[in-house]
Amino acid sequence: MKIKLEYIWLDGYTPEPNLRSKTKIIEWDALKNPMMQTKREMAINGRVIPCPEELPKWSFDGSSTKQAEGNSSDCILNPVRVILDPARLDAFLVMCEVLNADHTPHHTNTRHTLEDDTQYWFGFEQEYVFMREGRPLGFPKDGYPQPQGPYYCAIGNNNVDGRDMAEEHLQICLEAGLNVTGINAEVMLGQWEYQLLGSGPQRSSDDVWLSRYLLIRIAERYGIKVDFHPKPIKGDWNGSGCHINFSSDLMREVGGKELIDSICETFKERHEIHIEAYGSSNDERLTGLHETASIKEFSYGVADRGASIRIPVELAEKGVGYLEDRRPSSNVDPYKATHVICESLKMSEKKHETVTV
Repeated sequence: MKIKLEYIWLDGYTPEPNLRSKTKIIEWDALKNPMMQTKREMAINGRVIPCPEELPKWSFDGSSTKQAEGNSSDCILNPVRVILDPARLDAFLVMCEVLNADHTPHHTNTRHTLEDDTQYWFGFEQEYVFMREGRPLGFPKDGYPQPQGPYYCAIGNNNVDGRDMAEEHLQICLEAGLNVTGINAEVMLGQWEYQLLGSGPQRSSDDVWLSRYLLIRIAERYGIKVDFHPKPIKGDWNGSGCHINFSSDLMREVGGKELIDSICETFKERHEIHIEAYGSSNDERLTGLHETASIKEFSYGVADRGASIRIPVELAEKGVGYLEDRRPSSNVDPYKATHVICESLKMSEKKHETVTV
């Protein structure tokens, strides 16, 4: 049978890449190639999902995406993650890494250096703003709505805008097999958040990009822009972040105050390295106001949403669990962010082992 494959990749634009995609039609028979049957996953509707290894690589014009020069423009799309595409019949979304023409990793490929160690769990709180004609949904054409306060987790036409798209996004993500765990209206009118849980830095980051792709495609049909800028509206309005909750086997199974302190202190030592990986224009958001810590300082505390790292009450009480890094911006590249988080966790856990031996 013929199936539709939407090849998705990150382009070479800076400071953050854009999502690109194009459709490939191939003949595919799930009963063929028995060697792949044990690797294939099953969609929630019972459909068999092709595994990346059995899908063809595909070239594209890198000179049109700031990834090659015109006189040598071929770049290669290498499938790495496949999920169901609920918006089309007989279709799948294919997350790809970008390779050079000689099949080596392209310099814009921030995924290939990640080790997909599933002991590391990540929970992303992805905030974004629905925009029309340069202003958030619900904002009057001239001026501003009433000050923020009534909009967070609100209901009613006066306090919420964009719910249809947010709900549609939730549903299509669940049908696609992405582990979205919730959504809510955020502090600013027109601002929303969804939460996404995953294990392993590669797979969980793939799912963030795929969920963003689905969100942008939905908004596209409504004539709406999805804005991931960390401070889309200047002044006394909340910015948009992508808080990353994280844990390791040691944090979940052993824990203890000494380990948590070691992790937080290591993150403090590497604050500038983390900030560099956490998205552009983040200085506009991390001001010490609107539930943020200043970008110039590092802090951590129990239940403190004004800190760089929040220690959940349950972790403080039981000694095991996860931490929340509140610094990443809404436009963060999750591949870069999970890379530095895993690096810092490994360093801090090694220090902890040395101290406790």
